[in-house]
Amino acid sequence: MNSITIKDFYKDILGESCPDINQFLNDNLHKDVGHFNIFDISEISKTCTSKTGMPYNRRTYYKISLINGKNKVEYADKTIEIEDCVVLFASPKIPYNYTHLCTDQSGHFCVFTIDFLPASKIGLEIDNLPVFSPQSDFVYQISTEQYQKFESVFLKMHDEINSDYAYKYDLLRNYLMELVHFGQKLKPIMPIANNITAASRTTTLFIELLERQFPIENISHLLQLKTPADFAGILGVHVNHLNRVLKDTTGKTTGEIIGSRIFQEAKMLLTQTQWNVSEIAFTLGFEEVAHFSNFFKKYGKQSPQHFREHILV
Repeated sequence: MNSITIKDFYKDILGESCPDINQFLNDNLHKDVGHFNIFDISEISKTCTSKTGMPYNRRTYYKISLINGKNKVEYADKTIEIEDCVVLFASPKIPYNYTHLCTDQSGHFCVFTIDFLPASKIGLEIDNLPVFSPQSDFVYQISTEQYQKFESVFLKMHDEINSDYAYKYDLLRNYLMELVHFGQKLKPIMPIANNITAASRTTTLFIELLERQFPIENISHLLQLKTPADFAGILGVHVNHLNRVLKDTTGKTTGEIIGSRIFQEAKMLLTQTQWNVSEIAFTLGFEEVAHFSNFFKKYGKQSPQHFREHILV
């Protein structure tokens, strides 16, 4: 996954058309030490309009949002409508779309990278925390009392990030973990049943995850998601459910779609690069050249080398 800068991220959430974007970024970029920052939603909404559907491949940051307002969240095969106060825990492993259903929005959110909460600081990998795992419940309805409890921590974050305290980021990590522990005690919101929409969205998210791995531009760029189980794990659905949805919506199985896309990329690499066959096989996730050759013959009815030699004649 290609990382983006904190500035790119801000532009993504605030929108390129925001008239105050450049000044906002210039005023706030100095705060991203360790790639952590915090925002007041009502302050942002005074001059800027956030996007309602940020594509997954732009979301390389973790995000905790405390929101008061009517909204809709779509992730994996679930749809959740939010009436009042919620807290949302987002990670790069959970694709989602977030849509405002009203203009009256308030609350806070913080963004940070995996480097801000390394395992050495919290005792385990961040993705092993229940609220950030691919199986996370993701969105939690909270009471007014719970909202105030969360907000008290966000307000301390706002104060601390603007302070001159030499160890403020250590303190901010503690506040961040306080939010995590609050969240892990909550119960999730139940999703709305909508099988047609859910199937369409699952298919779309699957295709997004598949396509964002391409094109492969150098031999150190290795394919990460290669099997149906890899995709099902990130989408938070059972592999059999994913296969059934894709079969219904596309007429092809998960494995057939993945294989076809890898074959397409293999042909491109064979015709447009000088990499040898073993290098191409490695970048596409094949541990043995023989496995890649058998795969290519299955889809192309000829060996990779034979394809290269004849296509370039």
